[in-house]
Amino acid sequence: MLLGGIRYLLPVIKAAHEQGYYVITADYLPGNIAHKYSDEYVNVSIIDKEAVLKVAQEKRIDGIMSFGVDPGVVSAAYVAEKMGLPFQCSYESACILQDKSRFRQFLSEHGFNCPKAKGYDNVEDALRDAGYFTWPVIVKPVDLAGSKGVTKVERKEDLSASIENALSSSFSKRFIVEDFLDIVGYQSSADVFAVNGKLVFPAYSDQLFDKKAANPYTPAIEIWPSSMPEDAQKELSDELQRLFTLLGIKTGIFNVESRICSNGKAYLMEVSPRGGGNRIAELQTMATGQDLVGNEVRQAMGVPVEGIGTPVYDGVWCNYILHSDKEGLLKSIDIEPEFKHDIVKDEGYSVKKGDKIVPFTGANTSLGTLFLRTDTRKGMDTLLNDIDKYVKIVLE
Repeated sequence: MLLGGIRYLLPVIKAAHEQGYYVITADYLPGNIAHKYSDEYVNVSIIDKEAVLKVAQEKRIDGIMSFGVDPGVVSAAYVAEKMGLPFQCSYESACILQDKSRFRQFLSEHGFNCPKAKGYDNVEDALRDAGYFTWPVIVKPVDLAGSKGVTKVERKEDLSASIENALSSSFSKRFIVEDFLDIVGYQSSADVFAVNGKLVFPAYSDQLFDKKAANPYTPAIEIWPSSMPEDAQKELSDELQRLFTLLGIKTGIFNVESRICSNGKAYLMEVSPRGGGNRIAELQTMATGQDLVGNEVRQAMGVPVEGIGTPVYDGVWCNYILHSDKEGLLKSIDIEPEFKHDIVKDEGYSVKKGDKIVPFTGANTSLGTLFLRTDTRKGMDTLLNDIDKYVKIVLE
């Protein structure tokens, strides 16, 4: 059973079919694209863990996953635990990882580097604590990914409006306020893989942002391998392994956001027991030759994973998130022919001609992805600096 119905599930469905499995997709939106490719669809809210469990028991499923679908992770962990199915971690560990407030508290209690942070369910308590934080701060929902509902707040008088924005996006109507951390280099967002609790596929990327975007904190570009120094990557891998040990992690994929900050410390910002959005696992599979999606299907079905180890990249790869800074109807996405032939290795679109396009505020407002490859990082940086010459979003 796959929770959700978004485009990111299509390679998972394909891998499951190739391995001979019957696939059930589940959410409350029957028109979602993944349901057209699964063998069966059930209409259920994926954030209602008891309702998902009831359906899972009725269908007698053998595995469950919420790949690339952040809202369904806790329900998937709950069903797996109740039915004795494989999952990356226990239900309790999933609850810690999926709640930004609980995760920050866990990190702090166990001596990890962690920004000063507090979780709230109302505006008034947060406003009273304004003096607790070192400004500027970041305000975000505790239970969402993809930069939805996230704002950087420079002035205390703007805090209330940012909180209302976070609350309007949150399923649980809870939010977190935390110190803003200055990054050295780039933040990393990548999928890693653990086998029997051991981090065997550590991965780091350079995550870049579009300052012109409606939400300048929404990732717009991700590059592998990372330019992060090797000693910093080792420190993060060691800390991630320590976290896995403390939480009793088993086997499976994790989406990890991390960074090195101006204070010289390494921070694990988010760790989620699922594949990342924006087709990260697909790109990393192409870049390294290691089948992350197929292996995630195997672990969900209790089958041993195959060929997973330290990644070695075939050149420099970029996940370019197609997006617009304007609103309108999509006329075309034009890619310069030579660039398309030489550099573009995969095109994945989530929109079509005539669709309404809105400014880029989160992963849910992207137009799709382009996978780009060059031989060198210098070559990639040169192309990205002039990306508007090669890729044009045409609206009408």
